[in-house]
Parts: sequence; structure tokens; C-alpha cells
Amino acid sequence: MEKIASFTINHLKLLPGIYVSRKDRAGDATVTTFDIRMTRPNFEPVMNTAEVHTIEHLGATFLRNDPVWQDRVLYFGPMGCRTGFYLLLAGDYESADIVPLIREMFQFICGYEGKVPGAEARDCGNYLDMNLNMAKYFAGRFLHEVMDDLTEDRLVYPAD
Repeated sequence: MEKIASFTINHLKLLPGIYVSRKDRAGDATVTTFDIRMTRPNFEPVMNTAEVHTIEHLGATFLRNDPVWQDRVLYFGPMGCRTGFYLLLAGDYESADIVPLIREMFQFICGYEGKVPGAEARDCGNYLDMNLNMAKYFAGRFLHEVMDDLTEDRLVYPAD
């Protein structure tokens, strides 16, 4: 079997950032998959499921309510390795195109107060596995360490 595209990226060189993971065709449309990498793979601890789950709920809620992007959002969810998230958008985009959107999303998460949307038994299959404080911590860290000084090496996958 051939390796899938995401397994061909050298994760030892991958820094937290916003990357185009792939572009696919769905009929006449292009779907762009973004790799929103929040922690450095294999160099630092991964996020726990509770904060990943919370970021998923808050991020999906924010994105699907954004007046500009909501109709283009196909999916927002965690990577199995718990180092980041995938965002699938209808359209042909580059990383720089979504920087303002991602900044706003993480600002929303950092400032969020109250009950996490969908964190009830009738709405979610694991509603107790939430940690808003840690979600806010990781969102703030991403804003400060990545978004505040966004360089090309955080927008394009490393060579090799």
C-alpha cells in the first residue's frame, strides 16, 4: 500500500503552524484540508483529550457561525495524534488566506466563558471529557507563539 499524503511529511521538522495538508476534487469543487498544528510532534507532550474535545466544540461552533466562512466549512476536528486539528474548507485556498479566521477562532476560544456548546449528554457522546481552562491555555499559547509572529516556515510544510 502507498503511504497517504499526511504520512509523507517529516514530523521531526514540523513546527506548530497552519499548513495546507492537501487539496482534493469533489465533483467540480476543490476541498482544501488545513493542518492546524498546535504542538510540535514528537518533541513536546500532546494535548489531552479533554482540551482537544473542548477546542473541537468551541472551534466548530465559531467556524460554523462565522458570517463569511460558515458556508465553506465542511469539517473541523482533531488529529488522532492530538497535536492539532484539521479544517476542511470548500474552495481552493492557501494557508495565508485563513490566517485572520484562525486568529479570530483562537481569540474566541481564549475569551470564552460559560458552558461549552454541546457539552450535554443529549448533544455529545462524551460530554464530560471537557477542560475549558486547558483549551484556553493551548489557544492562548498558539496565538502568542505562532500567530503573533507568523513566518513562512509556519505556513508551508518543511521540505524533505
